[in-house]
Amino acid sequence: MGSAHEGGTRLTGRRPAALRAACALLTAVLLALCGAGTAAASARSLPARVVVVGVAGLQWSDLDQARTPNLWKLVEQGGAASLSTRAVPLPGRGVTCPVAGWLTVSAGQRAGAPGTDCGPPPAPVPAPDGGASVPGWPELVIYNTEETSYRPVLGQLGQLVADAGGKVAAVGPGAALGAADRSGKVGKYAATVEELGDLAPYRLVVVEAADLASALTPVTGQARQAAVAGADRRVGAVLDRLPPGTTVLLGGLSDASAAPHLHVAIAHGPSPDGAPYPHGYLTTTSTRQDGLVTNTDLTATAIGLLGLAAPNGVVGHVWQSAGPSGEPAAATVRNLAGEDLASQVLREVRGPFFAVFVAVQILFYLLAAVAIRRGWGGSRALTAARAVAVVSGAIAVATFLAQLVPWWTFPAPMAAVILTIAGIACAIAGIASAGPWRAHVLGPLTVVAGITSLALLADVMTGSRLQVNAVTGYEPVTGGRFYGFSNIAFAVYSAGTILAMAGVAQWLISRGRRTLAMVICAAYGLFAVFADGWPAWGADFGGVPAFLVGVAVFLILLSGSRVSPVKLGLVGLAGVLLIGVIAVADWLKPPARRTHLGSFVQQVLDGEAWTVIGRKLGAMVGVTVGNWSLTLLSLVALAFLFLVLDRPSRWGASALGRAYLLAPALRAGLIGALACALIGFLMNDSGIAIPAMALTVAVPLTLAACVRALQLSPPTTAERASAPAGTTAPPAP
Repeated sequence: MGSAHEGGTRLTGRRPAALRAACALLTAVLLALCGAGTAAASARSLPARVVVVGVAGLQWSDLDQARTPNLWKLVEQGGAASLSTRAVPLPGRGVTCPVAGWLTVSAGQRAGAPGTDCGPPPAPVPAPDGGASVPGWPELVIYNTEETSYRPVLGQLGQLVADAGGKVAAVGPGAALGAADRSGKVGKYAATVEELGDLAPYRLVVVEAADLASALTPVTGQARQAAVAGADRRVGAVLDRLPPGTTVLLGGLSDASAAPHLHVAIAHGPSPDGAPYPHGYLTTTSTRQDGLVTNTDLTATAIGLLGLAAPNGVVGHVWQSAGPSGEPAAATVRNLAGEDLASQVLREVRGPFFAVFVAVQILFYLLAAVAIRRGWGGSRALTAARAVAVVSGAIAVATFLAQLVPWWTFPAPMAAVILTIAGIACAIAGIASAGPWRAHVLGPLTVVAGITSLALLADVMTGSRLQVNAVTGYEPVTGGRFYGFSNIAFAVYSAGTILAMAGVAQWLISRGRRTLAMVICAAYGLFAVFADGWPAWGADFGGVPAFLVGVAVFLILLSGSRVSPVKLGLVGLAGVLLIGVIAVADWLKPPARRTHLGSFVQQVLDGEAWTVIGRKLGAMVGVTVGNWSLTLLSLVALAFLFLVLDRPSRWGASALGRAYLLAPALRAGLIGALACALIGFLMNDSGIAIPAMALTVAVPLTLAACVRALQLSPPTTAERASAPAGTTAPPAP
């Protein structure tokens, strides 16, 4: 599947015999590779204390040095980041409710609550011993186990601490959800931190500051400022009672507005390695982005601070410092508030952008079809069509390069993003059309495709920053992924790579260096596939087999051989084995350092893989069926390719046939790119988005090559026969 990031709890029922045998065999191999057993590490308790403070709805734009002095102090003395609330959102709305946020902290996995509206956390039922129980806990467990695809283990955090002999306390109804054990009970409960008293006896204290979320309706203006000030006072009351050596983990665990947001995350005090969190940005293996963490990471951090072994159901990773920062707290707050602004603007412009993008692409194909098939406008129309095709082929990579410009800060962000993308695409097209290569059939194609491949390769090798908040990239508010190749980026990258190799190969072959062309293309193609799957770079699970098949098809055709089902099957198997080896290598790392590739191996061993696979298949079908605009774009692009470019025009032979004649490597590159897009469509959860974006690169650049081929080739249409000068038939008798 596309990116198997998260799993749920263990599946109930018996696994198929074949899967059990495969898991046993894989386990034996992994044990041999490790040279050690895989017995779970026993939980151990360290003399550490953790206080988790949940401030539902708190955003970085809410902080002010005068109005929120306690929160400001935490930023000045600790690590800070934007918090992505990865929970089960409300159906059709995408917002995380407070109950879902607290249950996600409890489980360390995405969790939710039944219903279509956000309700307040239920008031706990007091127990004679000072503890409490959460009403309706069994129903919450059943809902999350049977109705959600993540199957979280509610009460995971509280149960781990209790089993290790530590005392747990909760302050507030939401905190009771986060601190409860697997039976829904909390050892000590209080309505306020003042009522709780001394915090020293407790290893884990969970505190709710519900001022922003208590109204159940979004608060704005002065009312919001007053609510934030109230939450700050609650935080101050906690800080006044902290025993020495206590770590505070503060997070805006859910939304308190009509739209989802990135929220506040702060870590203050000793980190898991013992050193205090310095002032600066937090990061985590889950995101690999400085200043971006998740709420499932909060659970993993609390577990790590307490010296406990995190079970496999906890999918997050420990919050870490990205390094001390010399910038003032005001700059940190401003930068993190800017990240939330970018994510909000992205949510507003992404839909309209794709509507404009699809409409313009389809209109271009229609006009180009008229120019090719009917000869409308003659040579001028062909020249214009080629220029526009080169720009169109550069649009996909320009959507990522646009992140180099802060377009989201402009007064009209929709216009800003369109103009930025169009300007970058025109600049790339200008490079493609300016050098001596412009006269060659595959010249502009090679330059645009090469820039596409190298730009995205450099991006994943340096942290995938160009994909964060890009209109075709990651959406970090409730993001599925934060690093490596997203499915759309993979589609653009793979198509650009294969077409660029076709252009380079044609240039070398035309100079009599076929062997060198094969060697260079094989070397770069395999490196590109490796970069796509390597956990430190692309970390793409489902893309590797598809990409390897596409590269192999290209190389087979380039060598003059035929592609057969047996060859495709062997290459596909090699791709599966390759990503399997990469995933196992990632699994061999300590759990805290694994990516989703290694986590998926663990899910296979635990019998949880079918949950992930089923979720990804459902997402793939949903995207394909629901995203009619990209489906239409894909169908129009394919129709243009095979019904316009590949059929005879008024110039005689088909434009695609002429391009193949003058540049035979184009055929191998185009078929390889299409094969990669088709298999990627079947193996990734983004569905139709993969072939749609791959065709956005491949078809316009192929059109540019076809137009140049028509310009370089004389017409093959037969001239009209002249009238006979006289008859040669014998006279009638």
